[in-house]
Amino acid sequence: MTAALTAVGAVLGLVRDQILAGYFGAGAATDAFLVAWTVPEFASTLLIEDAMALILVPAFSRALARRGDGALDDPVRALVRGTLPRLTLTVGLAAVVLVVAAPLIVTALAPGLPDPALAVDCTRLTATCVLSFALVGYCSAALRAHGRFLPPAMIYTAYNVGIIGTILVLREPWGVRSAAVGVAVGGVLMVLVQAPSLVRELRSGAVPPPPPRLRPRASRSAQDGRILVLGLIAPVVAFSLCRQSQTLIERFLASPLPAGAISHLNYAQKVAQMPMILSLMLCTVSFPVVARALAAGDEETARHRVERDLLLAAVVVLLGASTVIAAAPRIVEILFERGEFGGADTTATAAVMRVYALGLLGQTMVGALVRCYFSAARPLWYPAAAMGAGLVATGVAGVPGAQYWGAVGIAAANALGITLTAVLLLRGAHRQSVPVRAGRLGTGLLRLAAAGAAATGAGWLCSVAIGPAVLAVAVAALAVCGVFLLLLACAPEASGLPSLPRSAYRRTPPCPPSPR
Repeated sequence: MTAALTAVGAVLGLVRDQILAGYFGAGAATDAFLVAWTVPEFASTLLIEDAMALILVPAFSRALARRGDGALDDPVRALVRGTLPRLTLTVGLAAVVLVVAAPLIVTALAPGLPDPALAVDCTRLTATCVLSFALVGYCSAALRAHGRFLPPAMIYTAYNVGIIGTILVLREPWGVRSAAVGVAVGGVLMVLVQAPSLVRELRSGAVPPPPPRLRPRASRSAQDGRILVLGLIAPVVAFSLCRQSQTLIERFLASPLPAGAISHLNYAQKVAQMPMILSLMLCTVSFPVVARALAAGDEETARHRVERDLLLAAVVVLLGASTVIAAAPRIVEILFERGEFGGADTTATAAVMRVYALGLLGQTMVGALVRCYFSAARPLWYPAAAMGAGLVATGVAGVPGAQYWGAVGIAAANALGITLTAVLLLRGAHRQSVPVRAGRLGTGLLRLAAAGAAATGAGWLCSVAIGPAVLAVAVAALAVCGVFLLLLACAPEASGLPSLPRSAYRRTPPCPPSPR
């Protein structure tokens, strides 16, 4: 169900980008909106995907593990009372500050933008999403910790429906500003699809307690709020800020380039990252399982789950990345080449997309491995340091890359930086809360990458040999999947992968069973 709803949200995201490209093209107006869209992109990573989930899923998992100890106050409800009001007040004030400081934000993000006034207007509209996204991330983390994945999986469907509907209604009077209004509307819809489910979970309190042998001590309950605020927030937020700052560097480096460069980067990134989104779905679903296992003291279950998910996520993302690299021009032609989006835009976007795809495996590994570092209750700064090193690499390589190769050079710097971060996280993973076997994983990933390279060549031959774009993309995708899976089948000992259907269907219990 999570896979289906994630796919629906991703498809609607493509429809949203198609509407933006068709109505507004890849010019100065679209660049202005995309600079403003940096705010919801940044907020989404910080408040929904990374920081909020990495902080709150383990916190709710520990509270759920303590439920049943006979305490007078429910630890889960106590955690909500201690965190939600302060979170709402803090991010509400942050949203007000962003609205007031919009001119300074636009100047800092894109000093060479052709239409800064339009970007300021759009930034003020999109800044309202900071509050709604924080509530979305809170609800998502709490529901996933409770084992409820359906409402969190629906949020991006609701978000894109809000943006698409608002653009269709307000495009004529407001132009590209209608998309910024849609971001605000979509944020409210994301909250509404989750809040009723969370209220029901908090009222019911029906979660089976962990075995008595593995229950955490009740004395930790009083400290949970302090641990949440002082111990985990700083390293997690630092990591999330560094990760999302890659987008800031891209927009900053692209703003002096000819009009449309930011748009080409955006369209290419949105399409290229779809395989990564689908691959990380595995880790999103299993992260609460890992956190609950660690809360119960079962490190072996956590390690096995993480290693399996890393390899399965690599398979998914490499299949998608190989298809993107093989058939990028035909994909862009199908998705965007209409209205204000012409053939030159297709060529430029496809070139950037291919380079972005080179970093997709690194993006997926970073998103998956960081959960190993933040699943337990210990503050860990290593992920932030690794992400900072990748960010420095992106900036250092991006300056000459933008100067000599334009948007393609910026995309290459992005791929270099995120791949460096993934390597650093993999090398340090065996020393963390989930002691994964880094050497074995690294060998498996290299072999999967080699299979992906061979599959890319087969897909490219199909894409250039077939005339109609839709047929070319379909045949290229089939060729990529066929060659990739054939190579894995010829060397089953190399992958170490379990049966994919069995892994997807198997339900892992939220708490390990009591030994007899």
